[in-house]
Amino acid sequence: MQRAGPSSPSCSSTSDSFPLSHLHTAECGSESSAEPQKHERADLSRMRSIVSFYICYLLCLCLGLACVVCVCLWNSQWRGGFAWDGSALQFNWHPVLMVTGLVVLYGNGAVLYRIPLTWGQNKLPWKLLHAALMLLTLVLAIVGLCAVFGNHNAKNIPNLYSLHSWIGIAATALFAMQWLVGMAGFLLPCSPTSLRKLLKPVHVWFGGSILSLSIVACISGINEKLFFVLKGDSTKTHRYDELPPEAVLGNSLGVLIVAFGLVVLIILSNRKWQRPEPGPEDMAYTPLFQEENE
Repeated sequence: MQRAGPSSPSCSSTSDSFPLSHLHTAECGSESSAEPQKHERADLSRMRSIVSFYICYLLCLCLGLACVVCVCLWNSQWRGGFAWDGSALQFNWHPVLMVTGLVVLYGNGAVLYRIPLTWGQNKLPWKLLHAALMLLTLVLAIVGLCAVFGNHNAKNIPNLYSLHSWIGIAATALFAMQWLVGMAGFLLPCSPTSLRKLLKPVHVWFGGSILSLSIVACISGINEKLFFVLKGDSTKTHRYDELPPEAVLGNSLGVLIVAFGLVVLIILSNRKWQRPEPGPEDMAYTPLFQEENE
């Protein structure tokens, strides 16, 4: 009579004995155990991605707040404050409104769709919030331009002669067109899905480009202003090359603006932080004021 050989280890019995038995059952060729491991790894990777996003987003918020505080402090403490009378105090509104609008508000509006809390929800409220933030940005930019043009005209100073002014006007004009096209393409009820799909990559690319132009305009304007006011031609002022406290603050503001822009561009360029694309069943056209899961 043939003796039975040693029985092979049972995957089921092992799984009953050990808490980490899924490792052993995977070695036994169990396909069902590999699936939970895949899901666990995917969940862990997703969690790390979300944590990384919120770290970058918190840094973005802190840098934006620092930019606004620095530009307000500079113009209130070193440049004399604010007014709307054609004087230099009216000019002081220009850097404050441009930095607050075209850089800080614009950057935060651009990364709004990347916030994971907005995923899986009706997109329409976030579209409206995005459009409202961008409209507020545009209003602040226009008022900021009015401030500098009014000051120049009152003092017979030529307008639009510097590279800073050319870049700033270009950024504002492109942003105005971007907002109008975005409003027509993504919010009007008559805009079809095919048009939205065509406009989306163009809209995203122009968004990053306008932010880059705004940053260049702001840091060149800060440098230009410091050169104008820190000439050392009176007992009250120092030369720029002596690096007085005002120059340190102005340079620090420029560094903060660049750092803020880099963080925003990092958030926008990371594919893992993009809002998940809708399924085919969600791509059907939906009117503006109906629920939209696109």
